[in-house]
Amino acid sequence: MLSQSVGYAATALGCIAAIGGKPVLVKQIAEACEIPTAYLAKIVNALAHKKIVQTQRGVGGGVSLARGPAEITLYELCVALDDPVVQPRCMLGNAECTNDRACPAHEFCTEHREKLADFLKRTTIADIAAFENRRRWNMSSPIPPRVPEN
Repeated sequence: MLSQSVGYAATALGCIAAIGGKPVLVKQIAEACEIPTAYLAKIVNALAHKKIVQTQRGVGGGVSLARGPAEITLYELCVALDDPVVQPRCMLGNAECTNDRACPAHEFCTEHREKLADFLKRTTIADIAAFENRRRWNMSSPIPPRVPEN
């Protein structure tokens, strides 16, 4: 499972992407995604230092993606936020898991860690934005709104 920080980051960046990538205030993102504002501000700060998002102060400012949503992967967020899921740790709590120090769970963990890393590298913020759009659409109304005729 991904850390709460990565989950919040993915949801927040998906929200930014879903509205077209224009700068959005942290407070607005936090409210829309139901994330504590102070916690999201720390995440945004960390992602800005890693050049995943851009921040701008003042009128018209806010947070925007530094690259296109299809170019930012969940794996990149995991690395940027030091998620344990991308660390080569031993499942049994031993030192770094290597072929030279293979514990009884090493082969199992290595295989599953590689599958997880592959999934994280293929899944992008564009995927998260599409999911968030579908989820929000389904939650708000089962029937699409009608466009008024002129």
